[in-house]
Amino acid sequence: MQELVFPQMYLPALEQHGSVQGIIDGDYQSSWAEHDDRVCRLTHALANQLGVGKADRFAVLALNSHAYLELWHAAFMGAGIINPLNLRLAPKELAYILQDSGSEIVFADALFAPLVAAAREAMEGDDPIRKVVLIGGGDAPHDVKYEDVIAAAEPVRCATPDEDDAVVLMYTGGTTGLPKGVLSTQRAHILNVYHGAMTIPGLEIGTYLMQTPMFHAASMLGILAAGVFGGRIVFIPMFNPDGVLDLIEKHDVTDTLMVPTMIGLCMASENYRPERLASIRQLIYGASPMPEAILTRLQQELPELSLVQGYGMTEACSTVTLLLPEDHRPGSDKLRSVGKPAMGIHVSTQDDAGNELPRGEIGEVCVRGGQIMQEYWNKEEATAEALRGGWYHTGDAGYIDNDGYLFLVDRVKDMIVTGGENVYSAEVESAISTHPAVEQVAVIGIPDPNWGEAVHAIVVRRAGADPTADEIQAHARESIAGYKVPKSVDFRDEPLPLSGAMKVLKRDLRAPYWEGHDKKIG
Repeated sequence: MQELVFPQMYLPALEQHGSVQGIIDGDYQSSWAEHDDRVCRLTHALANQLGVGKADRFAVLALNSHAYLELWHAAFMGAGIINPLNLRLAPKELAYILQDSGSEIVFADALFAPLVAAAREAMEGDDPIRKVVLIGGGDAPHDVKYEDVIAAAEPVRCATPDEDDAVVLMYTGGTTGLPKGVLSTQRAHILNVYHGAMTIPGLEIGTYLMQTPMFHAASMLGILAAGVFGGRIVFIPMFNPDGVLDLIEKHDVTDTLMVPTMIGLCMASENYRPERLASIRQLIYGASPMPEAILTRLQQELPELSLVQGYGMTEACSTVTLLLPEDHRPGSDKLRSVGKPAMGIHVSTQDDAGNELPRGEIGEVCVRGGQIMQEYWNKEEATAEALRGGWYHTGDAGYIDNDGYLFLVDRVKDMIVTGGENVYSAEVESAISTHPAVEQVAVIGIPDPNWGEAVHAIVVRRAGADPTADEIQAHARESIAGYKVPKSVDFRDEPLPLSGAMKVLKRDLRAPYWEGHDKKIG
């Protein structure tokens, strides 16, 4: 079948909007037709120069750019499976993902090519990477330059992919301490676009600012939908508040997606003035809780701004529920919710036995729909556990009210969302536990005005040991990405509290920090 695939959306739109200026990336600008010519050349090069088949994986480790969008679109046109890599990975994590995914071709810019080189040294056995392709300029380790690859290729289109062809392998944090690769299909991602378009009233994209990192599921709206709507994308390589304010004002940006942390940082800038955001019609936010103070200020200073909150995860490609503009009225009792399921998505709360619970009862949030992942790469048991009973089990705990709104109250899997990044406590605990002074460790999320949640470690010291917080953080940083390293560390001499099943009672550990906070997670 070829109905729910990217070319079926993109190519008809290209016929209508090909001459429209579609890309603004610093000094680089192009129409959608010029962008498509480069995408076609890239698909030809992947197959004929780089030896990538449609079922092969290729990795990308780079800042936001028009080249990154070309790589995304080449994958969705049927040239291969894209493996977008988190920019904050440590070399050991990167080495694990590259080996686990079997990504033999890596596209990297000058900032991250040295990290790829370090990861190659950390890999076990023979180096499995055949080529590193350097995006942009600069002096960095590489085998071939991206622009040379494009220049040597022909503008030839791939055969149209099928709905069930895998297209994205995106790694997310692992409860066992190892990242898991989420494999998803053309159908899943295209349905995600349709679900959003059918649910958000009057959704259209004029000028979209791509400021969320393009390795993140939160960027899928801009990646897949902007060209279909005939809008244009303005790229900022990496988020910084003043750069965002400048680009919004310069290019009359109408639409964007931000993590609440990013919104707060923009509004905290000494160069912020409400009129600098006056062109924005629609702001979508999600991935972490929205501090009430920021939401109130947005509504007061930009009363015409349409606000939409999205809740989702990589395994759902990425949207599950949406809190729409009409639900953002000041004083609304729905503001603590994450909205209703997007059209075409079924959400339930279930008990440990998989029974659906009545409205108002707290259980695990479970999701069903065509946008759910195909599998966790090379992890049959984890896939079966996550998809048991025909539902994707999110690991979040919550309840559905009588109006169908989903309220989140806790995390079954102890996942922390800090500044929009998912951090599994087990992964951080594993890194800290190897310190010789650590007897026990528990990692929890605590409230933070800037990051929504901050990673916090509670360490039980070995007898006679007296480690410092700096030592614990430095030790963790050797094996995990910087954003996963605890922002703070508390020490105690008494053992951690345990349940009857001998599990650490993290809810008890979290309680003092979250007292007085209505919304635990978002």
